[in-house]
Amino acid sequence: MDVAVDLVVLAVRSDDLNILLVQRRKAPFKGQWALPGGGVKRTEDLVDAARRELQEETGIRHAQLDQRGIYATPGRDPRGHVISVTWLALLPDLTLPTAGSDAKAACWRPVRDAAPLAFDHDEIVRDSLEHVRGRLEHTPMAVDLCVVEFTITELRTVYEAVWNTQLDRRNFHRRALRIPGFLDRTDRYRIGSTGAPAPLYTRGNADTLHPPLLRPRRPSPRSNPTPDGQGPKP
Repeated sequence: MDVAVDLVVLAVRSDDLNILLVQRRKAPFKGQWALPGGGVKRTEDLVDAARRELQEETGIRHAQLDQRGIYATPGRDPRGHVISVTWLALLPDLTLPTAGSDAKAACWRPVRDAAPLAFDHDEIVRDSLEHVRGRLEHTPMAVDLCVVEFTITELRTVYEAVWNTQLDRRNFHRRALRIPGFLDRTDRYRIGSTGAPAPLYTRGNADTLHPPLLRPRRPSPRSNPTPDGQGPKP
C-alpha cells in the first residue's frame, strides 16, 4: 500500500472560482488533467510532501495548506492500492503556475469547467468545494482568497464566486461589517475608474463569525460584472 498527496488549490480570478490543475506527462491518465500531487517519500512528512509536489508540479512555493481528507477506495489508482491524503489551499489571484516535474502543463481553470479529471479527483474536488462553501458561512476563510487589503466589493465577489450566486450588495455590506472581529478598516482607499474611492479592509481577529454569513436559501443567478477594474461600489 502506497501513500500519496493531492492538492485542491483555489483562487478567485476574473470574479470566477478557479482551481489549479496539471496535465499529466506520464501514465496512468497520460495527457489528462488532474490535481497536483504525487507519492510520499519514505523519509517525508505528509505536509512536506504536499509542499514539494505543489512546487515541483506548479512552481508555487508559498501556500497555507490544510489537511482535508483521506481517499482510499480500492481501484482509485490503476497502479495499485494508493491512499491519498488531500490538502486544501486558498490563494489570492497573484500567482501564475509553471509546469515542472511530471506535469506537462499547469494552469488555473474555472471550477465549472474542470471535470472530468483523472483518478477520483472529481470526487475530491466536489467534497472540497462543499467544505469551503460551508466554512465561508462560519469562518473568515473568504479573506484567504483576497489580497491583504481589500474592499467590501472584492470580498463580496469571493462569496459570490464560491457560492455561485449573486448577493444583494447593500445587505452583504451591512451584514459583513456588523460581525464582531471579522474585518478591520484601514485608513486607505481603492481608487477605481468609476465611482467614489472604496475603503480598504484587512482580516480581523475573529476565528468564527457570529452571527454567521449564511448562503441564500434560493440562490440568484450571477450577472456578468462590469469591467471597470473594481465592479460596483458598495
